[in-house]
Amino acid sequence: MTDQGNNNNQNLSRNPFAALFSSVSDAKDFASVQKQPQPLSLDDSRGSQDDSDNSVSESVDENDDSLAEISRSFRSRQELCEQLNINHMIQRIFLLTLDNTEAYSPGCAGDPSLKGGNGIPPRCVYLEEMASDLDGQDWLDMDNIEQALFNRMLLPEPGNHLINMTSSSALNLSADRDAGEKRAVPYLFSCFQRAKEEIKKVPEKLLACAVRCKNLSVLNARTVLLTPEIYVGQNVSEQLLNLLLEAVSGGLLEEVGEFLDEVIAALLADQEVRTFGEVMVPVFEVMLGRVKDLDLCQLLLNSYLDILVYFSKQLDIARVFVDYIQPKDPNNGLQYQKTLLGAVLNISCLLKTPGVVESHGYFLNPSRSSPQETKVQESNIHQFMAQFHDKLFQILKNLLQLSPDTRHRLLTWLGGCLHANAGRAKIWANQMPEIFFQMYASDAFFLNLGAALLRLCQPFCRLRSPKLLTFNPTYCALKELNEEERRSRNVHVKGLDKETTLIPAPQNQEPEFAQSYNLLTENLILTQYALHLGFHRLHDQMVKMNQSLHRLQGVWREAQQSASPASEQLREQFERLMTVYLSTKAAATEPHMLQGCLNLQVSTATVLVQFSLGASGVDYTQLTFPLPALENSLLCYVPEFFADSLGDFFIFLRRFADEVLESSGPSLEQILDFVTVFMGNVERLKNPHLRAKLAEVLEAVMPHLEQVPGPAQSSMFQRERAFCTYQHAAQLAEALITVFVDIEFTGDPHQFEQKFNYRRPMYPILKYMWGKDSYRESIKSLARYASENLEAMNPPLFLRFLNLLMNDAIFLLDEAIQYLSKIKVLQIERDRGEWDSLTPDARREKESSLQMFGQLARFHNIMSNETIGTLAFLTSEIKCLFAHPFLAERIISMLNYFLQHLVGPKMGALKVKDFTEFDFKPQQLVSDICTIYLNLGNEENFCSTVPKDGRSYSPRLFAQMVRVLKKINKPGNMIASFSQLADKIKSLADQQLQDEETYADAPDEFLDPIMSTLMLDPVLLPSSRVTVDRSTIARHLLSDQTDPFSRSPLTMDQIRSNTELKERIQQWLAERKQKRLQTGQSA
Repeated sequence: MTDQGNNNNQNLSRNPFAALFSSVSDAKDFASVQKQPQPLSLDDSRGSQDDSDNSVSESVDENDDSLAEISRSFRSRQELCEQLNINHMIQRIFLLTLDNTEAYSPGCAGDPSLKGGNGIPPRCVYLEEMASDLDGQDWLDMDNIEQALFNRMLLPEPGNHLINMTSSSALNLSADRDAGEKRAVPYLFSCFQRAKEEIKKVPEKLLACAVRCKNLSVLNARTVLLTPEIYVGQNVSEQLLNLLLEAVSGGLLEEVGEFLDEVIAALLADQEVRTFGEVMVPVFEVMLGRVKDLDLCQLLLNSYLDILVYFSKQLDIARVFVDYIQPKDPNNGLQYQKTLLGAVLNISCLLKTPGVVESHGYFLNPSRSSPQETKVQESNIHQFMAQFHDKLFQILKNLLQLSPDTRHRLLTWLGGCLHANAGRAKIWANQMPEIFFQMYASDAFFLNLGAALLRLCQPFCRLRSPKLLTFNPTYCALKELNEEERRSRNVHVKGLDKETTLIPAPQNQEPEFAQSYNLLTENLILTQYALHLGFHRLHDQMVKMNQSLHRLQGVWREAQQSASPASEQLREQFERLMTVYLSTKAAATEPHMLQGCLNLQVSTATVLVQFSLGASGVDYTQLTFPLPALENSLLCYVPEFFADSLGDFFIFLRRFADEVLESSGPSLEQILDFVTVFMGNVERLKNPHLRAKLAEVLEAVMPHLEQVPGPAQSSMFQRERAFCTYQHAAQLAEALITVFVDIEFTGDPHQFEQKFNYRRPMYPILKYMWGKDSYRESIKSLARYASENLEAMNPPLFLRFLNLLMNDAIFLLDEAIQYLSKIKVLQIERDRGEWDSLTPDARREKESSLQMFGQLARFHNIMSNETIGTLAFLTSEIKCLFAHPFLAERIISMLNYFLQHLVGPKMGALKVKDFTEFDFKPQQLVSDICTIYLNLGNEENFCSTVPKDGRSYSPRLFAQMVRVLKKINKPGNMIASFSQLADKIKSLADQQLQDEETYADAPDEFLDPIMSTLMLDPVLLPSSRVTVDRSTIARHLLSDQTDPFSRSPLTMDQIRSNTELKERIQQWLAERKQKRLQTGQSA
């Protein structure tokens, strides 16, 4: 061997490929064979892909021809392997091929199983046209893959071009589905996913190719979305939405999100053909069309909500979304409901079309369902509602936190929505439903909006949260702002400056507006406004439906009993209304929503109390009495609907979700503080109707008087504790009596009728308070003060309260008696058959009158029972005030008048059928009147005043009273005591009869011009210069602070005793007594 040969052998031995051969000569033989062209075999693809692919030439001397040939041979084989690997990777990613040889088909001469062993997919789309254009090139590479992918995307039916890539002829539906996917967007996402898998496992040399394949799937997705018209028969917007739906249901949202992030970045980089907004809006349109028909309890709803949550997290999509939901006409309230966000908010278990029950999916045939079944269905609805509201909250929260721009646009939508729907709170809106539903968003919309906003408020709705005091109500006093001012100052709710506030702003007080308002202020105002426009109306509907159901049920039962043909029709009406009622109740009583609302209202009560104390900063001021004078108070900027919504919510809880009140625990004290401060204080809450409503709130949160012994009593524990340990009990009792008096004169044209409704809840509260030592002592203290200041310039509070209480009792029971008399007449006519001869219209008029009189009699009976019962327990410990001449004559004449109708000669007029139907309780009334007489029977002035009631009193009346007491089985000691009192009063009556005979010829100037009785303490009225008895004018001024003759303003401190006339009267009396005495002695 020559030196050159030896050198060649040494060089060859150093070549790393030499290890593949047993000797150098074998290597040379192999190299000579490789010079000849060889057919390409897929077996070569099984060549090594490890680090042995280093260039052969590195170890070959270029001057050695034989070694160079061997190196080139190895390099050719290496390149072939690389090309095959790229081809196979492209096939795995895009599921397409250019090779349609028999080797790829089942039954070919070769061994196709080897191909499957290389990771070749079982099915691919064969691009026949492209393969023919390439003149025999049957492999895919990085130069032609872009064209190949584009051609594959244009195939209308890729499934028609599938070929088998393995030897197996078994049916493979998943492989057919994946390779034949005709929808562009899902196909490209799958390619993206497969490319990601390749990136993880390919050798470094193929990494760039795999990354480029992944990018190609993104770029083609961009092309599809930018030019969807190219891809015939494909709705790419629907495909994108469906891809997201499949991702949500399959737990792949993160993966799809990654794909879309890259596609969005590509779209944003190329917006010449279409902007990103133009790409996304059709997707939103498709989603809107689907969402508006969804039902609350459909699982599919959650998937769409998850997609919206994703949209709200993706900044670029969120920007388009908040612009897309802006209505075309921002002043039309209904337009907000027609947006995508509005359509979602409109989903509920409430009726989609008011009055149409047939297509409703909840609480059908309620009369045939057991209470347990109804409860289960309600619980299921509540579970779906809780999930629904949580997703809505996430959407709003994400948009608020994502960027200043999305926050501003969302708040603009919310503020505009509330302003455009402000008419929902108008009275006429409830009276004209056909117009209402054409102008404003639905009840479901506002219920869900309120629930979502409530969740946004929870972070600062903790007890005594320092954040809460950063609320700035001057926000509500801002006038119209332009768009830039709203953005910079964070003010998006419009029209609040026109709302009535808790108190009027002083003329010289200018609000100190903030340069920018915090999100807490805006959230609190948005939420309270939404509740005012939504929850209040729903509550009102439930109350009316509840009343209608009771009436309808009664009529239905009567029809059943009489076998009336109308029975079935009434049953259907009842069923329909019950379905609506149960659906509304389920929607309004979702526990999480109610708890959130409770937290908000307690926080609102807390901050308003702090404002009333003049608190500033983040430190809470302790509530003490007397309250400080108001100076520059923020209360003059707080809209009335804050207090109104608060009151409405607690009244709702008392009626429909009482268990929530018991769970409120420590929060009750904050509510009692609010009621104590505002209910009786016109300086802090001007509206008397709203202050009267707080009495109903007080009744709502207090323990129930009608609780039944047993486990149910435990539900009163927290309320009992809160009331009994309340440190401002005295002030709370005084506030209640104050508002009782104040609503007598509201300035409203209907004040007379309204006051009885307002006072209805006050009677049970007074009764409860009287049973608790701390409250009872405070009431007695007010009575003592009144006794000591009867002639003060302004009549004492408790004196005015008692006067009004007696006024109400007289009016209410008298009205009830009149209605019962009319009812008896109508019932007699009907029972005699007199209605049978009437025309249908006349008969209906009679039936309507009977029904109306029945309702009125029931109301007046209920109220008169309460007033007489209140007088009964008050007189048990407050006596001297009732026995004073100012009041004694009033209460005595009232009691005797009632006894005439209850036990006297007029009692027959009240014997209607079924006393319980009209809440007529004559036995209870007789017992209460007896109790009042016995409570005051030891007061001499009271007893001596009883016989002076010439209109109603007679010894026979009291004797009949005793007989009735025995008949209704009252205790023997009560009957005996009343008999003794009757005898005592009869004796005094006989004495007074003699006195009247003596004074019968009194001069007219000695008689009271109003009462026509002898004046014992004449006083001169300063304006009219008329003389009246002191007790007469005192009673008048309790109800009317004017001179009864001149109508000029008058107070007790302005009257003056007519001393000269008083002396003359006393002298005349003395003379008459002396004369009578002398006459008696001579007799």
